[in-house]
Amino acid sequence: MTDTVLPRHLDHVVVATPDLATAVQKFEEATGVAPEPGGVHPTFGTRNYLVSFGGDAYLEIIGADPENTTFSGARSFGVDDVRETAVVTWAAHPGDLDGARARAREAGLDLGEAYDGARRTTDGTLLEWRLTAHLVEPSGLVPFLIDWGTTTSPAVSTKARVRPAALVATHPRPEEITPVLQAIGTDLKVGRGEPNLRLTVEGPGGSLTL
Repeated sequence: MTDTVLPRHLDHVVVATPDLATAVQKFEEATGVAPEPGGVHPTFGTRNYLVSFGGDAYLEIIGADPENTTFSGARSFGVDDVRETAVVTWAAHPGDLDGARARAREAGLDLGEAYDGARRTTDGTLLEWRLTAHLVEPSGLVPFLIDWGTTTSPAVSTKARVRPAALVATHPRPEEITPVLQAIGTDLKVGRGEPNLRLTVEGPGGSLTL
């Protein structure tokens, strides 16, 4: 299976979990693929694990960093509030980040200002990027935007790999979401239903739906 099930310009799918170690273990048990440690985000109190889809897209599993005992505040991606491991949003890399922001605003949604982000990998390499705020639209169906600049995307450097089998999105008012997605330059299909984003992946050991 190719990555044609993925929307245009998808950078990564974000899965948040209340228990990072358990989520990573269950992912490996279901697919036969062990997610790789990504790194820590000291400013946000989180840690992540990564799995590549091949090409320039990947999966991020993010949760509270158990070693960061001094963190106070709200963790990113609603990690403090999730009760089960689930897809919470996704990121797109449209190329012209500022142009995509402007087009989204014209379509009715202000994605906010872009700011710099960074983290160190487990081997100490510094990754830097530029991105917009996540969950500006609460359903998570509208992606935040990211530009890796001169940094190599984790999709390329991550050895763990699964095949994306489906990315299914629903929203009670898809007619409000779809124009924004089109303005950004992506083609995620949104059906009518409760707000939801579900990803199915396949590995040598089986499939998993999140």
